[in-house]
Amino acid sequence: MGFIRELYKHRFIYSLAIPGLLILGIFSYLPLAGHLLAFKKFELAEGIWGSPWAGFENFRFFFGNPDWMQITWNTVYLNSLFLIAEIGIATVLALFLNEVRHAIFKRLLQSFVFLPYFISWLVVSLMIFGMLSNTDGIVNHMLARFGMQEVDWYQTPWVWPIILTFVRAWKNAGYLSIILLAAITGISGEYYESAKIDGATRLQQITKITLPLLRPTIIVLTLLGIGRIFYGDFGMIYAIIQDNGVLLSATDVIDTYSYRALRQLGDFSMSSAIILYQSLMGLVTILVFNTIVRKIDKDSRLF
Repeated sequence: MGFIRELYKHRFIYSLAIPGLLILGIFSYLPLAGHLLAFKKFELAEGIWGSPWAGFENFRFFFGNPDWMQITWNTVYLNSLFLIAEIGIATVLALFLNEVRHAIFKRLLQSFVFLPYFISWLVVSLMIFGMLSNTDGIVNHMLARFGMQEVDWYQTPWVWPIILTFVRAWKNAGYLSIILLAAITGISGEYYESAKIDGATRLQQITKITLPLLRPTIIVLTLLGIGRIFYGDFGMIYAIIQDNGVLLSATDVIDTYSYRALRQLGDFSMSSAIILYQSLMGLVTILVFNTIVRKIDKDSRLF
């Protein structure tokens, strides 16, 4: 009853949340019914409800294929590299931007580091091809000029986790640095004034004040990233790697694998089973890490 009274008392304030809740329900929760396909043998003519039940047959087929371990490892491994690189570089960028005192120069730098975030992955893929192409690539031209052996980048799988990590950090670290910079500007200046009186250097102020007070924001961003650790960046990987079979051993993730299963086999049920497995693993991961954070620092947990 207390909840009902609270809801009625502040009904006009809570009503402001109705559009957002409707969008969340329509685009986030209503589509969950589509996971039903994972347990059916989908036939287009019969529709979702008319298609016969398959039980766990789609999952048995997927887990019976040894590829599932490779794509799961690739997804977690690549996303772990992306998360560490993005947050690490974003933190350094935010600290450097905070040290810039000239207002106009600071705004220019913020715009400069934020700009890559708005470049589409298709454009980025063309940029990378222009740099790493075997024939006219800038990198191979530079290697040849210095007397070094040229590298066939698109036939060398082991280098691509490094390349993709660098590209992902270049594109997204600027966006995250703006979030961290906003958190830094929210720190009270009294802390720094007290530290100056005690004779603390600027580096000591960063390590003893800024970074500790920035920790909750970093933890939240990390948890949000961990929540999507089983979701490969399909737009990035497919735009850059496409269907290069040589590189699949190092770059094929759950999203690209399920897309190929749908495109090549036309099996909606199999793709749905893969995506449901992906969603459940992501849910388990965020619950586990949120529990760990709750035991370490309750104020930094998501829920």
